[in-house]
Amino acid sequence: MITERLKIAQIGTKHAHAKGKYETICKLSDAYDVIGVVEPDNEQQEKISGSAAYADARWITEEEVFNTEGLKVVTVETDMDELVPTAIRCLEAGLHIHLDKPAGSSMSECRRMHAIADAAGLTIQMGYMFRYNAAFQFLYKALDAGWIGAIMEVNAMIGKLVAEDMRPELNRWKGGGMYELAGHLVDQVVTVMGAPEAVTNYHFASRPDGDGLNDNQTSVFSYPSAVAILRSNHIDPHKRRMFEVIGENGAVVIDPLEPPAVRVSFVDPPEGFDKGWQPVELRPPTGRYDGDLYDLAKIVRGESKLAWDSAHDLAMHEALLRAGGMVVD
Repeated sequence: MITERLKIAQIGTKHAHAKGKYETICKLSDAYDVIGVVEPDNEQQEKISGSAAYADARWITEEEVFNTEGLKVVTVETDMDELVPTAIRCLEAGLHIHLDKPAGSSMSECRRMHAIADAAGLTIQMGYMFRYNAAFQFLYKALDAGWIGAIMEVNAMIGKLVAEDMRPELNRWKGGGMYELAGHLVDQVVTVMGAPEAVTNYHFASRPDGDGLNDNQTSVFSYPSAVAILRSNHIDPHKRRMFEVIGENGAVVIDPLEPPAVRVSFVDPPEGFDKGWQPVELRPPTGRYDGDLYDLAKIVRGESKLAWDSAHDLAMHEALLRAGGMVVD
């Protein structure tokens, strides 16, 4: 139960998830008092001011955010290059943050960001959107209960047909679509399996004589007794998205990821389940980001603890950079 409305602001509107995050903090009015939105790019602000999502937005400056008495938390939704620099400014101002993904292209800057947060006792909640998804919550329960047994393999896929005007944007980073999108999967693999011992990549460009964008990518994460295979396909018109964990006793298959659907198989079924394959009934889905931002309110008020700490986020980010074939400094 929410006991205190927290003052919150959003910095940035250019991230792919910015609109959804802003709509969510406005919707969760029992948890948050939205003081305004920062968008330093005047052209971008003018472009979106007339949209339904931002029609009633109060446009403010970053300085006003940092000078707002009682403000405790900010959602950081800038374009990808500005995410970590903006996050560091917020942390240095003593603010908890919800930081959208990914946490920059520099591992050393990511470490510095988390060091600032840890030293100040501040929260960085990363915007990896499947953490609070009902299907993954079921997976965590199955793992914690020991239903799956020793894991042999993890297979994951996230794809979409990227718009033509987004291809140059993706090509700004060596990691391409793996870096931009597949972090959602890497986050879950590291949650389930921990940091990989090695990462091997197979990156394919469907237009080698054109833009050369790595738009069909596979990364293999190696573990002492298991393997995880992640695929990110940005030329996929079918938008296939799935995640499966295969263990010696149980298997959990999430397909699709949204809206989530789960089926399981057991050799020796736990109470309430049968042997073999069967569907799992999940709680009805709410908003895509409701779980994240409700939990963040509880964390900031000291009523909850973030399940994904800085050690996880750093291991996850290093794995993401390696999966994208990027430099880990």
